Amino acid sequence: MSNDTLDKLVIFLAKRDGIDKLVKTYQYVSKLAHWHLDESQPDLARRFKQWEVAAGMSRKAFRSGRSLTGLNLIRRSPGPTRGLRTLAVLGNAGEMVYFFFDHFTWLSRLGVLDTKLAKKMSYISAFGESVGYVFFIISDFILMHEGLRKEKLLLKGLNEGDQKKEEEVKELKEGVGKIRGDRVMRLMAVAANVADLIIAVAEIEPNPFCCHTLTLGISGLVSAWAGWYRNWPS
Repeated sequence: MSNDTLDKLVIFLAKRDGIDKLVKTYQYVSKLAHWHLDESQPDLARRFKQWEVAAGMSRKAFRSGRSLTGLNLIRRSPGPTRGLRTLAVLGNAGEMVYFFFDHFTWLSRLGVLDTKLAKKMSYISAFGESVGYVFFIISDFILMHEGLRKEKLLLKGLNEGDQKKEEEVKELKEGVGKIRGDRVMRLMAVAANVADLIIAVAEIEPNPFCCHTLTLGISGLVSAWAGWYRNWPS
């Protein structure tokens, strides 16, 4: 491992989102391991189950106060247009409900609050989470579509490069690169949000597909690794 990679790993793990994605990887790898070993090696499967539960509870602790992030985003930079501002407000509002009620889910599962509250708080949290993800996904698709339109205009300018100065051509290429980089990040965000939406739906409206351990495990890892990609220092 090079020094640059180690530096980036240290920076990544110093972020709240970075450590969350690492522990989320633990959580869903252990979920899949428990499912795979449940019949053949029950004792080892039990240990993986304990790891899964501990990782899930740890992530809830790390998210303390996270609901304020959505409020701050709404307050400072909700979006450049009225439509995107509306989507940002709705998306962040849903996420704020998710993180806020997740505190009560955590405390009730620990036994600090009445344990009977856990299921209800978890439902409200998952409902807010799913609403937020829907609006975030719509917003990302709108912005990717807008990026494609701008990219076409820039590529059209590049095709007329013989009539432009070298500096102008360089600026156009940099513009195309930035748009493509942004699109990759948004695709990662969509992948993570769709995966997390599946997990939330399993809580809100249990069904054989969403509640299957394989579906939940793969969805959790897709979300975690998309988050790794998005938060990894450039």
